Amino acid sequence: MVHCPASEMPGEEQQMSIASPADTEPRVRPSRPDAHTLLLHLSGNWTVHGPLPAPDELIQVLDDANSAERIAFDTSPLGRWDSGLLMTLIAIREAGSARQLKFDPSGLPDGVQRLLRLASTAAAGMDEPHAVTDTSFVGRVGTNSLALARAAAEATGFIGEATLGTVRLATGRSQLRRGDVLLLIQQTGASALPIVALISALVGLILAFVGSVQLQIFGAQIYVANLVAIGMTREMGAMMAAIIMAGRTGAAFAAQLGTMQVNEEIDALKTLGIDPIDFLVLPRIVALILMMPLLCIYADVIGIFGGFVVGIGLLDLSPPQY
Repeated sequence: MVHCPASEMPGEEQQMSIASPADTEPRVRPSRPDAHTLLLHLSGNWTVHGPLPAPDELIQVLDDANSAERIAFDTSPLGRWDSGLLMTLIAIREAGSARQLKFDPSGLPDGVQRLLRLASTAAAGMDEPHAVTDTSFVGRVGTNSLALARAAAEATGFIGEATLGTVRLATGRSQLRRGDVLLLIQQTGASALPIVALISALVGLILAFVGSVQLQIFGAQIYVANLVAIGMTREMGAMMAAIIMAGRTGAAFAAQLGTMQVNEEIDALKTLGIDPIDFLVLPRIVALILMMPLLCIYADVIGIFGGFVVGIGLLDLSPPQY
């Protein structure tokens, strides 16, 4: 019989120290240390990137626990773990609660116990109904009045700061950048022409059509041109241009500035010594002041053209007559 030296023999200690793939698989082995306790032995690595026991297997283990009153855990052979173990334990706790089994986390690692408590607190806060404050009519009126007063104070403060910024601009002491003004003029002026043209043309068409129905009764349909021209130049042109600017451009400005406020960009400007009124508000005010009269005139012309289409198409007026 030939004996091999110890150095040439296969390294049994090395083979025993290296865990086999089967040792890293998450396993649940139930046992019954007493008649009222279901002890679950957790072994292997419980990670979201690896295989986890199916929920049906865990539920089957709980169903087989006859006369058990609580669920305990043995995690001495437990390997690595992350939120995969936490999700499994939450599922076991919920299934055990449905079967009147007390969940005993004392055998789990401290980190797992803290996460379970945190998950329980968050779930309880989500399930807890919000308290409904039943205030009287006088209380609601007072609350709304205070909110209105705060909003009015904020609006007054903003108008005052914008006015002071305009005075600084007029005296040449503002930090206004011309490049920003030109960009905003393009956004509030040229980019708004299509929507202003569409709305103004429709308003002119409506004025001419509604007016023609009444004027035809008296044979005065030739005065449709006067009706549309006066209505657009005195009221509708300026009003529709203002509504479009408030809905389109104003909403865009509010969204942009609100996003900057949330991202703390405005606070960064204040930290750098840049006045947000001069840098953000004044360019928009100047652009609107310059563009609104032009958009109003444009809306008047397009509205009169809409009345022209109705006068020529429905009332048989010639272009010179209109």
